[in-house]
Amino acid sequence: MIALLECRYYSSEVWNAIIDVYMILCLQWLGSSNSGGRDDYETEAILLDSCASVLQPSYLEGVYPASMASTSTASEFYNVDINDTRLCVLKRYQNLRIIGSGAQGVVCAAHDTLRDEQVAIKKLSRPFQNVTHAKRAYREFKLMNLVNHKNIIGLLNAFTPQKTLDEFSDLYIVMELMDANLCQVIQMDLDHERMSYLLYQMLCGIRHLHAAGIIHRDLKPSNIVVKSDCSLKILDFGLARSAGDSFMMTPYVVTRYYRAPEVILGMGYKDNVDVWSTGCIFGEMIRGSVLFPGNDHIDQWTKIVEQLVDIWSIGCIFGELIRGRVLFPGTDHIDQWSKIIEQLGTPGRDFMQKLQATVRSYVENRPRHPGLPFEILFSDNIFPKPATNNALCPAQARDLLSKMLVIDPEKRISVDEALKHPYVYVWFDEAEVYAPPPEQYNHSIDSRDHTVEQWKELIFKEIMQYEQTHDEYGVKKSLNCTSGAVPSSSSSFQNNEHGDCSTTGNTLVTNGL
Repeated sequence: MIALLECRYYSSEVWNAIIDVYMILCLQWLGSSNSGGRDDYETEAILLDSCASVLQPSYLEGVYPASMASTSTASEFYNVDINDTRLCVLKRYQNLRIIGSGAQGVVCAAHDTLRDEQVAIKKLSRPFQNVTHAKRAYREFKLMNLVNHKNIIGLLNAFTPQKTLDEFSDLYIVMELMDANLCQVIQMDLDHERMSYLLYQMLCGIRHLHAAGIIHRDLKPSNIVVKSDCSLKILDFGLARSAGDSFMMTPYVVTRYYRAPEVILGMGYKDNVDVWSTGCIFGEMIRGSVLFPGNDHIDQWTKIVEQLVDIWSIGCIFGELIRGRVLFPGTDHIDQWSKIIEQLGTPGRDFMQKLQATVRSYVENRPRHPGLPFEILFSDNIFPKPATNNALCPAQARDLLSKMLVIDPEKRISVDEALKHPYVYVWFDEAEVYAPPPEQYNHSIDSRDHTVEQWKELIFKEIMQYEQTHDEYGVKKSLNCTSGAVPSSSSSFQNNEHGDCSTTGNTLVTNGL
């Protein structure tokens, strides 16, 4: 019977039958021996504990959920107090130091003694404080576990020190440690090769997400991390969700400076909302400052229109890379809209007709702006010298930005079109661009009206399943997984094939939190 229990590949129906037989046999044995006067309930509890000690928790799902427990033992963990933060981590992780903190948690650099390498450990902050936090924690962990692309963050490990669902309160995610985030890179003097290569990788990562129907929704420099060889990864999927025909998005999804016009104006959105954000970041790399520094939604809209959403997001990132600062730094919805139209120009009547009546009335009554040509917004003197490759020049960079930072999402360039633009096509590699998409994320979960306790149970089950399906190196037992990464606070870029990207002396503050 023990041999049957130790086999791990039965369906839930078979497990039910085996457990029933096991309990009957044990009851017969207990009945024929000295049971010590135990009543039926006490005997059943002993038998359930016996089953739980033999069966792995993921196989008890749907049978005896209360018996779910982590396979890690308490002796494998130790407590670390850093500043005012207490962490309880596996003993394999040593020399912890905090490199970033925020509303969503704290990130520590650590030495993984098993892998003999530096890693980043993210402890989610109060993931079960409310439904919003719990839902975001579930989405982030689930998506990180699904994606498998060199330009997207992935998992090296995940664990909780708590042993049972009732105790479960802390979630730790382990990732590769990177050298810096894009906030630091934007402050550097970047040449065309570096800017176009970074932009190319952003587009590759976003395309991979979109191929699985996933919209990131919160692209910004602090959510993009790089290494000394200029390799890049996108992180933080707490706000990501699956794409559909059209979704209404709260204006607070996407950090203000990188919000696409359709978000600011409460319109439906599609995956090219990420393109706008990336364009904002690219423009910021060129200018060295935020493109649209609005104070609120309307001011942000103004900043866009005087000069002119995944695609909008990419365009913002692209512009930030060029400028070296945020393109549209609005402070709230109204101000943010103003900052956009001040630069990109007030959109025409065809766009206005797509707005809700109350929004259209307000926007049409705002001061109109003619907008500025991109040759003025991004003049030659703020660009680096042209590269030896004729495609890597200010004119091509401006052309791409002008197609990413288009207010009307229906006229905005797509990710696929951006990847074939001459400014980034120089890096085009089919294996990177058309990498197999990840497993489909069950987006119906996002719309479920779960309680905090239900989200908590879902996350706990995911952690238990991860323990069962991955080895100690974070590799799937049946399929290898690529790893993800976050930046360290003290690393320096070094010379490499894509140029020198040193960032000495910079300290990270956000790390995608």
